[in-house]
Amino acid sequence: MALMQNRNNVTEFILHGLTQNETVAKVCFSLFLIFYAAIILGNLLIIITIKTSGQLESPMYFFLSYLSFVDISYSTVTAPKLIYDLLIEKKTIPFAGCIVQLFVVHFFGCTEIFILTAMAYDRCVAICKPLHYTTIMNKHVCGWLVAASWLGGFLHSLLQTLLTVQLPFCGPNEIDHYFCDVHPLLKLACTNTYVVGVIVVANSGLISLTTFVVLVVSYVVILVSLRTHSSEGRLKMLSTCTSHITVVILFFGPCLFIYMRPSTTFTVDKMVSVFYTIVTPMLNPLIYTLRNEEVKNAMKMLWRRKVKRGEK
Repeated sequence: MALMQNRNNVTEFILHGLTQNETVAKVCFSLFLIFYAAIILGNLLIIITIKTSGQLESPMYFFLSYLSFVDISYSTVTAPKLIYDLLIEKKTIPFAGCIVQLFVVHFFGCTEIFILTAMAYDRCVAICKPLHYTTIMNKHVCGWLVAASWLGGFLHSLLQTLLTVQLPFCGPNEIDHYFCDVHPLLKLACTNTYVVGVIVVANSGLISLTTFVVLVVSYVVILVSLRTHSSEGRLKMLSTCTSHITVVILFFGPCLFIYMRPSTTFTVDKMVSVFYTIVTPMLNPLIYTLRNEEVKNAMKMLWRRKVKRGEK
């Protein structure tokens, strides 16, 4: 930390936030407060339902519970400060706090990417090799896939953070964003960041692009394999896969836009970032429950048990 202070004149950053318009800020405050509450309640409901229901013990729901946990954590890194900053004029964050936020945002974001990939692999095995599904996707394998997702997210985030923290920041200290991300920080570094920018694109951009291509290919394989299934089984699998594909598009689209380009920033970046930090974590519970009869039935049973306990 002492070395960091010696190399930097900047002790804090000033965030421009989502908007400078007071009227828009008040509307956004109410809107994002509702969104954040929906993220917490919706994802917690999914986690509780999966953990307490004996019906939802398949690998798909095992991964879904972790996805919900990551969504809560991911949005909590940015949403509360965004909501608070919408009410105040001067939005600041300490240098150390900014670096921590950068690390945690990329940690949970990359972990979510790998968990979505694990979910696609699970669906691919379930549809393409149904007779061997329970053998291939046993608890040991599922546990290793989740552990690998956490480790992959950690290594990715560690590299992003180390690349950023070693740069000198002499001023200015104003970030045109509502949270600390790598591209806005590289723009403020008082040195040539071309090489670092290329590594960042190779790191974040290629992870997003590679996993997106893998996901697209896996779902193409799944759709082709569905031709051999019965009409009832085909409809059920299509419903599940459609949910996954919707989540993938909502999450990866904005990520690819932000990270698959050189270290430049656009004014639209802030609005695009809202999609993968707030909108997608809020929509995931709705996407996975509205189209999934098993989850809806499990939630109904959970509610009935709660009502019966209340009557006693």
